[in-house]
Amino acid sequence: MLLHFHKYHGTGNDFILADNRENNYFLSQPQIQKLCERRFGIGADGLMLLNEKPGYDFEMKYYNADGNEGSMCGNGGRCMIKFVYQLGIHRELYKFLAADGPHEAEIDIDGIISLKMKDVRTIRKFHNDYIVDTGSPHYIKMATHVMDLDVYKKGHEIRHSKEFEDEGINVNFVELTEEPDKIIVRTYERGVEDETLSCGTGVTAAALVCYHNENGFNEVEVKTLGGSLSVEFDKLDDNRYENIWLCGPAEKVFEGTVEI
Repeated sequence: MLLHFHKYHGTGNDFILADNRENNYFLSQPQIQKLCERRFGIGADGLMLLNEKPGYDFEMKYYNADGNEGSMCGNGGRCMIKFVYQLGIHRELYKFLAADGPHEAEIDIDGIISLKMKDVRTIRKFHNDYIVDTGSPHYIKMATHVMDLDVYKKGHEIRHSKEFEDEGINVNFVELTEEPDKIIVRTYERGVEDETLSCGTGVTAAALVCYHNENGFNEVEVKTLGGSLSVEFDKLDDNRYENIWLCGPAEKVFEGTVEI
């Protein structure tokens, strides 16, 4: 079988995308894993299929680099919007279905893609850290000198600890800067089982934890290894966060055909 694919990245978080509306690709877990492998495959943090879905502009089906079906991927969603735009599907406001439910998205004149995330109803304290579900589960650990951390080692330890070993969790290390609305985030991702250059749902979770306005509108700028993103949201109280938008660029890298 020949797979025609497109490679995209959102602040260094990279994905293989394929238009599945007419092709009906069926990819096994080992095939996806091989495609995402960086030395013997195309190389990516995940793979996404663009599917037809009645009542929506499309459905986004996401798979982790380990070949297993994944939960919501924020940067992946932004890449998918750029992908469908370049396929000729143009909307002022896109409406699509992902693993965690319906989403909306838009592209501005500068090419910045804003993706509406699910509402968050609780931020749970866990020892001195936080757990937040933004479509995927995230462990938020505040840190100093985050650029000097061994993210793989520390992230691997938390992700594979007895509390999280079965379901898995993404681990985010977050540093506050001198400016109250700017943070730095590094992420260890489950399913990739390594540090990624950026993680959209992780950036969103970190921004919610690090709000600067007690209640009302917040906008947090986030620096990742792969570039900068921003998260806008309304904080209603400590357990209600709504109108959450993840904003940033997404770019096509190349396209090709591979036999699988």
